[in-house]
This record gives sequence, C-alpha cells and structure tokens, in this order.
Amino acid sequence: MTDQESEGYTMTANIINLLIGGEAGQGMVTIGEILTRSVVSSGYSVVVMQSYQSRIRGGHNTFAIRMGTGEVIAPQESVDILVALDQDTVRIHGEDLSSEGFIVIDEAFEAAHHPCIKVPFKQWGTDAFSNIVALGVVSSLIGLNEELVSETMNKFFGKMDQRTVEGNRQVLEKAFQWTAEQPMSFQRLTRIPNPPDCLVMNGNEAIALGALSAGLKFYSFYPMTPATSIAVTLAGKAERMGIIVEQAEDEISAINMAIGASFTGAPSMVGTSGGGFALMTEGVSLAAMTETPIVIVVAQRPAPATGLPTRTEQSDMEFVLHAGHGEFPRAILAPGTVEECFHLTRKAFELSEQYQCPIFILTDQFLADSYRNVKPFDITNLSPVSPGFHGDISSLPYRRYSITKSGVSPRLLPGGSEHLVVVDSDEHTEDGHITEDLTVRRKMVDKRLEKGSGIRKEVIPPQIHGDERPDLLMTSWGSSKGAVLEAASHVRSRGKRVSTLHFSQVWPLVPEQFIDHLQAARDVVCVEGNATGQLARLIRRETGFFIGKRVLRYDGLPITPEYILRKLIE
Repeated sequence: MTDQESEGYTMTANIINLLIGGEAGQGMVTIGEILTRSVVSSGYSVVVMQSYQSRIRGGHNTFAIRMGTGEVIAPQESVDILVALDQDTVRIHGEDLSSEGFIVIDEAFEAAHHPCIKVPFKQWGTDAFSNIVALGVVSSLIGLNEELVSETMNKFFGKMDQRTVEGNRQVLEKAFQWTAEQPMSFQRLTRIPNPPDCLVMNGNEAIALGALSAGLKFYSFYPMTPATSIAVTLAGKAERMGIIVEQAEDEISAINMAIGASFTGAPSMVGTSGGGFALMTEGVSLAAMTETPIVIVVAQRPAPATGLPTRTEQSDMEFVLHAGHGEFPRAILAPGTVEECFHLTRKAFELSEQYQCPIFILTDQFLADSYRNVKPFDITNLSPVSPGFHGDISSLPYRRYSITKSGVSPRLLPGGSEHLVVVDSDEHTEDGHITEDLTVRRKMVDKRLEKGSGIRKEVIPPQIHGDERPDLLMTSWGSSKGAVLEAASHVRSRGKRVSTLHFSQVWPLVPEQFIDHLQAARDVVCVEGNATGQLARLIRRETGFFIGKRVLRYDGLPITPEYILRKLIE
C-alpha cells in the first residue's frame, strides 16, 4: 500500500485499515475477533475500533481493524478494505475508501462507482456460513496463513459438533482458494518470520487482570455499558481465582457492598459508567469518611442522562474529581493504552490500600472495547496488596482513627485480632465513636486531608515526547494518547518542532512536573474528547497557565490522527 495524502494526512506504508460493516446479529464481531487474533498471531500490530448501536439486532455496526508490521497505536478513518455485510455499509462508508481502497461485497449487492470484489457468498453454503466466507476472503487478501486462521477459528468457537467444525473448515478453504484465483493487485502485509507471542486484549480485560494481579477478592456491579465486560471477564475467572463477582440490584447497592467487603479485608472494586456513578457518589463519601479502601472504575460514554450508551467520550473527569460531598483526598488514573489499563489498575489498589481512600480509574468506551496486541505481562515480581495493618499497635486501646503525622491510621481488620474495631459514618473520635466535639472535627478533617500529601508524592508524571522548545505542544489524557502521538509524528515530518504532553494521572496535578514544558512551547493545544476542555480548565485552575487552543471531539467517536490534523489546519 503506497503512501497517500488525505485531507492533510499521510497514511503509513504497510499498514492496512479494514472495516467490517453490517447489522447486529450478522456475525460481524465473530469475523472481527477471529481475524484480529489471526493477525496478531502472525506477528502484526493492531488497533481495533468498534462502533455499535444499543440494540440486540439490526442497526448499523462496524468493527475496524488497523494492522501493520510496525507499531500501530491509533485508529484510522480512511478505509483500505471495506467488508460490506449489507447494502447500507456501502452507502455509509463508501466515501471513506482510500485512493487504493476497495469493497468486499456480496455479488447480489450494488457497489455504485466504488472498486469492489464481488463474492459469491451463497455458493459455498447457507447464510450461516457467510461470515466464514468473508473471513476467508479477507484473510487471503491480506496474506494470512490459511492453517493459522483455521486453528484460530476453531479455538474461538471452542467445543462444537464435528459436522459444524468440518463445515467451517471447508468453507474457509474454498474462500481462500476462490480469492487466490481472482485477478487483483493488492499489496499484502509483509510476512513476519518467527512472530513473537502476543496476547489479544481490550482495555476492560486488562483492567480485570490488573485487579486480579493486585489481589482483588470482591467485585460488585450493576450492568452498564461500557463497563460491563470487566465483570464478565472477572466472572469467567472467579472460581479459579477464588473471588466473588456480585451483580447488585442497583449501583447504590454495588458500591456499598464493595465498601463492606473492603472493611472486612477483601480488596474490592466496582465498575460503572457516568449514569451509574451518579448513584454511587454518596458511597464515595462514605468510603472517605470511614477511610475504607476502594477502587472505582468509571468507563465514560456521552451524556447527560442516558446519552449515547455505546459511544465514547471523555466528559466525566470533572464529575469524578468532585464526586462525593465533603473534602477528602483521592487520585484519578486515566490509562491511555491496554498495558496502562493493567498497570494503573494495580497502582489504584496499592494507593487505595496505602492511603485508605477511594481511588478512581477513568477509561472510556473506545479503550474499553479496543483490542490491541499486548506482550505477556511479566508478573513474576508482582505481589498483591496486603490489607490491614501488620505492625505493632504502639498505644492501647486500639484507635481506628488515631491521628498520625501522615494522616494514615493503623487499620486492623474486624475479627482479625483481639482488638475492637469501631467505625462510624458520622464524624468520630480517634477510637471511632460518634462525636460533635468541634475541636475533634477540625483535627479529623486535617488528618484525612493530610493523606493527600502522600498521594501527591506518588503522582505519575505526564509523559513528554518529542522536541525540546517545540513550535507546537499537544497536551492530552487517557485514550487519546496514540492518536496524539501519531498526529505529532506527521506534523514533525513536515519540518515542525513538535512535542506531546500526555497525562495518565489527571489528579492530583503537580505543576512542577510539567509547567516548564508548557511555558517553553511557542504554541500549546489541548486535545480532549469533550466539549469544554476539562483538562485545559483543570491545568489553568492548578497552574494559572491558560491553554486557549483546543482540539475537542464530542460526537461519540474516538479521536483519530486525521481528526486532530484537520482541526489543527482549521
């Protein structure tokens, strides 16, 4: 695939962007997941972008796989291969084809003026095998090994009756053969000898695994897109890992269950989206007052109210920052990659246990559903958190909320020793009993807030990439990381000095970590998936530095390199 210019965007050689479009229920995700796993097993890098409507059947959905021999870090808008499982896909995405792009389409459909490969989907079986035909045709086109794809397909489907297994194999074989016989010129992906072992994982799966590695024992939730697959992943491993996954009757119950479990010594996490988190906010404040560790995942989607349930956005940062009545310390982590989903979830558990307070993981639908190739995590030296206090109590009787220099009090687990553990959701004395002594009140507020000083010392610095004293500095946070890095690379290739400043922790902010970079740049642009520039506003609040230029996206779609470059030109 040759380089090409598209609205100021230079596509990278030997990268293919494939988009499968159709209705829910047509087996589109089946094709996409098997193809993604086959591509990764062949040694290529991938970024998957899923777009789907909030309905069981029907509605236009897509599954896009950007793949290449080099590192692929962001989605792409222009399409090189469009697999149309229905006529609407041609109408909706036909104009997105790159200059060398084409459509794979059923011979019964019309492709208008677009270049296409018309496939006899019905020739090798019933409609039940149509997705296998599409899988075979596309796999052959991009140069995948037929045996590898067949093995991947069998693993994906798991145990099936032999007749179905053999039917799938025969249809796949015929699709490969048919494609090889077609007169077409399409530059396939370069074969990679001895491909490395990689996992195929999305953000929610990585969060689940990160939590397990940190010692998670209790997860409660009420289903809400796009956080639900965290619970699905954990439930599939619950028996083996000895954890409890509990679906509550609502989000209020979910967070209170988790607080109760954590109080008894079970490292706990809850997951939800913005609407569900709105119901949890009183529980957040309860965890802060009782100084109970808890990790809360907020997977963002467009709002207000129900918004767009299956789309993506970065509009809940200010909500999470201020959620819960009263003043108390917290930290907000915002992973930008699948790997960061794993490691920052571990970090959240460590912070929560160490400072006995709620810690947040802020992700979104794009990262939650986006499959990537991931090197197996090295877990040999990773140890789980150890709940509770394990030293000697310096003074007796035991006081759960004893005032200390760090603000962190010894936390004994109820029933774990001879000491009585008393907690209270009202303001309380050091021994945990309710009080209205206003002198004690002031001391307790100061004690809890002092934990913020410790959290601040452990803040993850924003990552700076690129040129010193740049002409352009792009700031970003969370899932926009890859798109911003790739856009910066394209701008740099045109002779500009460019750097990026990416935040994987958005609270607390430590100005000393990044203010010099902002001040050294000639021009600063903040890239965010919301309408108001929430990170830019937070930076101004904490540093006084005003970022007036912003690239904002809030139409429900992920930020892409093309989108950033178009907006920079504007």
